[in-house]
Amino acid sequence: MTPSRPALSVVATLYNSAPYLTDFHRRVTAVAHRAGDYEIILVNDGSPDDSLAQARRLVEADARVRLVDLSRNFGHHKAMMTGLRYATGQRVFLIDSDLEEEPELLESFAARMDETAVDVVYGVQERRRGRLGERITGAAYYALFNALSSYPVPKNLLTVRLMTRRYVDALLEHREREINIGGLWAITGFAQLPVAVNKAHKGTSTYDMARKLAIVVDSITSYSNRPLIYIFYLGVMISILAGIAGLDLLVRRIFFGVLLEGWPSLIISIWFLGGLTMLCLGVIGIYLAKIFTETKQRPLAVVREVFEYASTASRASLPPSERAPSRLPTMESERT
Repeated sequence: MTPSRPALSVVATLYNSAPYLTDFHRRVTAVAHRAGDYEIILVNDGSPDDSLAQARRLVEADARVRLVDLSRNFGHHKAMMTGLRYATGQRVFLIDSDLEEEPELLESFAARMDETAVDVVYGVQERRRGRLGERITGAAYYALFNALSSYPVPKNLLTVRLMTRRYVDALLEHREREINIGGLWAITGFAQLPVAVNKAHKGTSTYDMARKLAIVVDSITSYSNRPLIYIFYLGVMISILAGIAGLDLLVRRIFFGVLLEGWPSLIISIWFLGGLTMLCLGVIGIYLAKIFTETKQRPLAVVREVFEYASTASRASLPPSERAPSRLPTMESERT
């Protein structure tokens, strides 16, 4: 007999989460139990601190917690997608474990979902936090992404969201290996409702400037072919301008006997067009690299171990000395 789905799955990733994990579990549990039967899926994304050890202790103490330990750091977005593949609830609550987003948002999100019958209720920042440079680069990212993408994403989008089962199943149909989860959320469709959220700011970020720049490039090239189209029109425009300039020189020489000199301007033009050619080839190369990556069909993430109890009922029937979590080695190759 197939076991029934829990009413709710809570999915969170772990990376340098040790200072927050115990409080996160306490607060999530306090609101999740009101939904009825629930489960908590924690995904350790190769965290360098002792998040894994703390999460294993939570598994030993709480039969509703399942811990998915990735073999290395695959990145926040891939870890979230892996966690969603393990979630079985009728509704899935996705949230970061660093407590910048309050676990208590689950209640208000569930109420809005019940009122509006949407498939997704997600958070957006009321006002972007952080230093001036972070706010400027964040605004520039959304402006550039939405200008080049066919599927715009809401400005200041947050991780925290409550999703229905059918939306999560549709989301998991995507098979990209190089992903930006914000773009996937947008192209999956369904009725989605934004809710303004006052996000806390812990003062540090795991995303340095190099990673932010990489996210911008990946986001644009993964969800839009417009850069390639713009390259074509740029080539057409340069060709037209070059033709006009050449015709102008020919007219000056034939009809007016004027031979223009200008080696500096000639060298500048050569350098400019050479750099522009390399830029365009680089953009094309990024798209080719993505095709290369996708055709290899590598797993989205590799799971080293899954820590869980066989079932809540079997755990409850055992004496405390025998309540040890099971280890289920697996690879997230076919599942992803």
